Amino acid sequence: MRDVIIIGNGPAGITAAIYGVRAGLDTLLVSDAPNGGGQIATTYEVDNYPGLLHIGGMELGDKFLDHAKELGVEELTARVHEIRTEGDHRVVVTEGEELPTKTVIIATGADHSKLGVPGETELTGKGVSYCATCDGAFFRKRTVAVVGGGDVALGDAIFLSRFAAKVYLIHRRDEFRGAKSLQDQVKEKENIEILYSTVVTEVIGTEAVEKLRIKNVKTNEESDLVVNGVFMAVGIKPNLDSLVGLPERNEAGYIIAGETCETSIPGIFAAGDVRAKQLRQVITAAADGANAVTSAERYITQG
Repeated sequence: MRDVIIIGNGPAGITAAIYGVRAGLDTLLVSDAPNGGGQIATTYEVDNYPGLLHIGGMELGDKFLDHAKELGVEELTARVHEIRTEGDHRVVVTEGEELPTKTVIIATGADHSKLGVPGETELTGKGVSYCATCDGAFFRKRTVAVVGGGDVALGDAIFLSRFAAKVYLIHRRDEFRGAKSLQDQVKEKENIEILYSTVVTEVIGTEAVEKLRIKNVKTNEESDLVVNGVFMAVGIKPNLDSLVGLPERNEAGYIIAGETCETSIPGIFAAGDVRAKQLRQVITAAADGANAVTSAERYITQG
């Protein structure tokens, strides 16, 4: 029986695995993702992780995973379907086996939310994208739009402005909620045009994105915006939909857990972007991973 099974190999999960191995716990890291890093793997540049200025997101994710492997962290590539409590231990159920463990750390991260408008699903991969760093180079010297108003949307617009001839930044409110430093950079870019108080109501195209139907929410005026691609950056949601046996969650679907990462089910802990908290960043995810293992170790010792 394992001491701890960690589900997810983003910053929270990998940090938990590193701390688990260093604490002498029998640790297993389980994830259906082939590479580590979670969302940071699709981030062009991480500029706020201490000591690693201007590092690429994929590079940072690789460094996290390399660190874990160097310490001998054991990995299993599998999708987890269920977490069961049986007596004084838990069972992590994958598609191929049942894994008994004393404790579980859920660190499955979060994923991009969909806009939910006609044409979005049909044209995904044909001009509709959720990852500017993955697909931005395909739109070199072309016209694109970014939908959203947070840090991700602002960062995507800045990144795309390096490739695209024109970037429209479409935001439903009349002011951004993202970091002021990013707002300033956006406003300095000559090829970024901001469309405030505007929503996308439809993505239009036959074989690929051709235009967007947009509406001004103040005047209700509708118009078509000709673009070659659109990048959705309208938020994230926790990656928990296919997992059974979860602890208590809040209205937004995040697992309720404090700084100790303890949940409503003893022996199950939540770390990183799946946890209900104020700030979701690489540094807070890593901190959660360390806290979760500390709590798991205490539970094993005292339980």
